[in-house]
This record gives sequence, C-alpha cells and structure tokens, in this order.
Amino acid sequence: MFKGIMISRDDAIPYRVQLQDIGEDALPDGDVTVRVIYSTLNYKDALAITGKGPIVRRFPMVPGVDLVGSVEQSEDARYRVGDMVVLNGWGVGETHWGGLAQKARVKSDWLVPLSDTISPHRAMAIGTAGYTAMLCVMALQGHGVTPDKGSIVVTGAAGGVGSIAIALLARLGYQVEAVTGRMEESAFLRSLGATGILPRDEFAVPGKPLGKERWAGAIDVVGSQVLASVCAGMRYGGVVAACGLAGGMDFPATVAPFILRGVTLAGIDSVMCPYERRIAAWRGLAQHLDMAKLDQLTEDITLADALNLAPTLLQGKVRGRVVVDVNR
Repeated sequence: MFKGIMISRDDAIPYRVQLQDIGEDALPDGDVTVRVIYSTLNYKDALAITGKGPIVRRFPMVPGVDLVGSVEQSEDARYRVGDMVVLNGWGVGETHWGGLAQKARVKSDWLVPLSDTISPHRAMAIGTAGYTAMLCVMALQGHGVTPDKGSIVVTGAAGGVGSIAIALLARLGYQVEAVTGRMEESAFLRSLGATGILPRDEFAVPGKPLGKERWAGAIDVVGSQVLASVCAGMRYGGVVAACGLAGGMDFPATVAPFILRGVTLAGIDSVMCPYERRIAAWRGLAQHLDMAKLDQLTEDITLADALNLAPTLLQGKVRGRVVVDVNR
C-alpha cells in the first residue's frame, strides 16, 4: 500500500477528493514503476483538486503533472532499478495517474533522466513551470531575440512560470519587466532580476490595436486581454511566447501587431513536447538557472497540505513554486 491523493466520483458524490491508502495492484498500465520522492502543486493540479476545471478526464485519478523519483521496476532497457527520473506532462494527472502519490507506473517514453547536477528537490522546484519557462526562453532565442534587442516583459510574474522565467532571463543578460497583480511582491520580483514592475491593471483593459513599441520579447502565462495588450506593445519584429491561460482562453486582439510590426506569436506546449526538446530544456536549466534564486522562490508542503493549498493557488495568492514531499 502507498499513500496518494485520489479523485473519484460515483452516483452519490459526483466529485470526491481525498488522501488515502492505495494498493499497488491498482496502479495503471506502464512499463516503469517509480517510487516518487517529490511532486509539485501547479495551477492545473489545483484545478483538478478543487474540481474548478475539466482537468480530470478519467476516474479514479491521482492528480499531479510532475514527479521525480527512483525507478523501482522497469521493462525498458534505458532505465534500471535505482535510476533517478523526472516526468512532466504527457497527460499524467489528467488521463493517467500522476505524481501526487508515493508510487507511479508510467510509460518509459515519458521519462527524462535526472541530471547529476540537479537534486530531486530542485528538479521539482523547477517542475513543469520551470521547464515551461525554459521552453519559452528557448523560443525567444530561437527567433533571434538577444539581450541587445531590448527588454522582455513577463506576465504572471509572481507565479511559477513567471518567477523562474525572470530568474533565467536575468541570468542570461536580459532586461526584464515583470507584470503582476500583486504589487506587494515587487521586492521579491526585483530580487529575482526584474528591473521594472508593471501593474496588471495596465494590461487587463482593452486598448488600441497598436500601442507604443516597448518590448523585444514577451513570456505570457495569462492569455485573454493581457496577451492582447502585450502583443499591441511589442517592438517591430518582436516575439511573444504564449504558454498559459490563467486569465482565460479568449484572445481579444487584432492582426495589427502581426501584419504591421511583424510580431511573432509563438505557442509553447510543455505537455506533448518531444523528448529531444525536453532534454535541451533541462540542459538549459542546469546551465542557466541560478539555484540559489530557485531555492528562494520555493515552498515545501505535504500531500495533505496540497488539498488545502489548491484553492489559494487558484486565487493567485501563492508565490513561486510549491514542492510536495509525498512521503511526509
């Protein structure tokens, strides 16, 4: 038996979430069994735990889009017993049991070997949020946005993706402007490397199709009107890496930034991202992320704590990253 958060439903209770003991024979199909050490609490996990979004596609379900742990059993020659592995995305916590439990059985193709230079705890402090932030930075670099081209604006700056994106960009020499609805976090954001703090209210209302040219690049986790406002303020040839929808799935914009300023809107998908790009992202994180700053923006909780913290995270009141010690 092992402990895990289980989401289930039946005729009497349409959506039940509880911490419980789970039999190993209940684990789903997969060719690698992992003894989980840490998981995380992300926006998507909070939606699943609270039932506030249609995240869970199959029941019963163990949530958790991230995990790090040691291989306990393997039918794949690439992974041996004792190997340390990381999993981000691939539908775990949605269609396949995820990381908020002490064991997981998954497909070997979903795993990435954990670098010797990153501890298991820091791997989850990075988690899907940090890995997504690195994918965004890679997109900006791939489209030729170098530090000399101008500043980068990051929305949702105090959250997981935003905070790690700021730390990465600052370490790489970029000037970063942070957009946040929590101006009380200004000192925290500056400590990560932000050179300017902008209030979210400035971006949350409709404006002109084209505004003043302000930024060479952008990383947006909010979507909706905020993304539209960011696009309208891009410099000629600017690049926007869009990776989130915390503000909504709509995009109330015009084509003006794209056809009059040559702005590129680059979509970032971390869930089904190919293996080679995942490896490149984790290599970049190991090389460029200031681990002292990562520790600064990380909070540790237990499995039981995750149930209580999920609503707070959805309210935008959680700073940085949340690591779940599944064995506490």
